[in-house]
Amino acid sequence: MDKRWFAVRTKSNREQITAGALLGQGYETFLPTYTPRRSHATDKIKPKPLFPGYLFCRFDLQHRLPILQNSGVVHIVSVGRVPAPLLDEEVESLKIVIESDAEVDRHPSFVAGQIVKLTQGPLMGAQGTIVQNGNGLLIVSITLLQRSVSVSVTKEWLESAVATN
Repeated sequence: MDKRWFAVRTKSNREQITAGALLGQGYETFLPTYTPRRSHATDKIKPKPLFPGYLFCRFDLQHRLPILQNSGVVHIVSVGRVPAPLLDEEVESLKIVIESDAEVDRHPSFVAGQIVKLTQGPLMGAQGTIVQNGNGLLIVSITLLQRSVSVSVTKEWLESAVATN
C-alpha cells in the first residue's frame, strides 16, 4: 500500500473530534495546533488548530471511502477531482516545528497580485496590491493620485482585503 499524507477538510470546529475518530479507525492523523497569545491575563488559553477546518491524514488513496464516510469529514482537498497528496517533507517539517518549544503563530500567505489592507503600522488603513515577496517584507503598491507608489511593509501589518470562505 502506498500511504500518503492528504489534507482533509472538516466540518467547522470539528477538527479534534474528526482526528480522534479517524485515529480510532486506525488512520495516522496529524492536527497541528498552536496556543494563541493572551490578550488579557484572565483569558484561558486553549490550543487552536493551526489550519482551522483542516487536519492531515495518511492513507492509501485507493482506500479513502471510510474517511469520506466519517461524519466530520467534508472532503479531501483535491486538484480538480483528484485528491492531492501533500509533500512528506512539508508534513514532517511542520511536525518538527509544532513539537519544538518555539512559539508558533499563524500567518496568512500573501501572493503577488493580491489586494491587501494595512491593519497596523504607520500606513494603517491603506489598501494596495502586493507586488512581490522578499526578505520578510512585502512590497505593496498603493494607488495615490492615479499613480502608484511602492512601500516596504512587514507581513504582520497586512490582511487580505478580499473576503475568504
